[in-house]
This record gives sequence, C-alpha cells and structure tokens, in this order.
Amino acid sequence: MADQEGKYNIKAAALMLGIQPGTLRAWERRYQMIAPVRNDAGHRLYTEEHIKILKWLIKKVNQGFTISQAVSLMGHNQSQMDSEALNLKQDNPLISLTDSLYEALIHFEHERINEIINNLFSIFTMEKVIIDIFSQILKKIEDSFSAGKIVSAQKYFSLSLIKARVETIIHSLPINVHQNKALCINWSNDWDNIELLMFSFYLRKRGIQVINIGKFSSEDENDQILDMIHPDFVIICCGVQEELKDALLVVNHLTVKHKDLTIGLGGRAITAMKPSDKDLYSSFIFGQTINEWEIWLMERMVF
Repeated sequence: MADQEGKYNIKAAALMLGIQPGTLRAWERRYQMIAPVRNDAGHRLYTEEHIKILKWLIKKVNQGFTISQAVSLMGHNQSQMDSEALNLKQDNPLISLTDSLYEALIHFEHERINEIINNLFSIFTMEKVIIDIFSQILKKIEDSFSAGKIVSAQKYFSLSLIKARVETIIHSLPINVHQNKALCINWSNDWDNIELLMFSFYLRKRGIQVINIGKFSSEDENDQILDMIHPDFVIICCGVQEELKDALLVVNHLTVKHKDLTIGLGGRAITAMKPSDKDLYSSFIFGQTINEWEIWLMERMVF
C-alpha cells in the first residue's frame, strides 16, 4: 500500500524526474496517464507508483519515442513496461527500408522511392517517418555529399523530393480558422533547411496553422506582416553564422514591440552559438529533437 500513498508534491516529483513542473502538468492534462492524489489544499501528490510510471515514460522519450507514443506503448502492455519489445533491432524493417530509400534517392529511382516511402508510412506513424526517418536520411545525404560520395545533383534531387513530400502532407492537414498561427521565417534563405521544415510539420500536427515566409528586409516590413497575419508564434530559423546577428536583432525587436508574441529560435547557427550567448536566448530556443519541441511547446500553450 505504501506505493499508493501520495508522498511527493509536483516540485519534488519534477526534480526527481529531471523535467519542469509545467511539462509534467501538461502531460497529465493531455494524456491522463496518471491521476495524482490531492491533499487537503488541493495540491497534487505523487505516489511511488506514479514516479515509476513517469520514469518509464521519460526513459522511452529519451530513446526517441514521443510522449504520446510512449503513453500508447504503456497502454498496450502496462504489465511489461520495463520490456524493450519495441526497440529497433537489426532485423527490424526500418533499417532495410531506410537503406533502400537512400540508395533509391541517390540513383534517381522515382518509382522505387515512392514504393519505399509508402511502405514506411504503412508501418510507422507519420511523425516517426517525417521527423525521425526522413531527418536521418537527409543527414546521411548531407554527410555523403560533404564526404564526396555523391554529387550536388544527387543531393539536390533527394532534398527536393523529400521536401516536396513533407510540404504536401503539411498542406493536406485540415485547417481550422480558430487555430493558433505560427509565422515561420527561414532567415538564411537556405532552401534545404530541413530543421524548419520538420518543425513546421510538428506545429501543424499540434493544431497550429503555419505560414512560411522568407525573411524580413526591414523593421517596417516586419511590423506590416505581423499586423496583417496576427500570429501567436514567430519561429525564426537561422542556419548561417554570418546571418545570425541580423536574426537576433529581429528577435530583440519583437520582444520589445510585440510582447504578446511567443518567439521560437532554431537552426544550425543557433546550435553553434557560444554557451554564454546561447544563455541570453535560452527561453526562445526550441531545440533539435521532437522531445525538446514537445517540452518547449507545452510550456507555452494551453491544450
């Protein structure tokens, strides 16, 4: 019975688990995977069993699952939570399919590419395919190009095809005029900026309307576009170090003049910032993984 007694308040539980209290509240509200007991004052109290469940979920998230996938996995077989039944193994079709997709892309095999991608979507979730698998493929393409294993035409074809496929899926998702809006700015004008593309898909799947534009040329244009669109979020992605200073000036301007906006900041130039500089903008940086995105968004939205 001791495992069922409420022992830890939300601050203590969050500290034990290594997550923010806001994240824990958001997970409970959205997924109802546990039901903390309440003390006389109405405050949450977590039992040992709750902590055990939450530690298991966080372990799965750290292995690459989204929190929603981890909750679903727990629900399918809660009695065997500690098993690794869904871990990818060497004989898993994922490995052969991703290798086959890479080969088909660099050999311009349209029919084979579509066949493999359709197969991936039939086996894995849409998020798994787009955010995890496509990202891995495109990184392999980029690495191969940098190492001189493929030429620019192979890289361009591969990136163009996957980018078009993801954009088609993004545009096919239903739009609700009452959704929150995110204005996504690719500051570096880097057509193959995959991180912003993946984050745009993630936002659309979370019910946020996404409007992708280039970059602002002036503060006047900045304010004009904001007045026209009235976004709830402004997402700025900067991939080129030389462009970073101007991108950060826009962030500074937005925080002063548009205090109601939620600003997100990402891209390779942000990742490469010095720790001291990154600390100044830490509240804006949405991260590089779906787990980081999930935490960043849940701390800024009410679902």
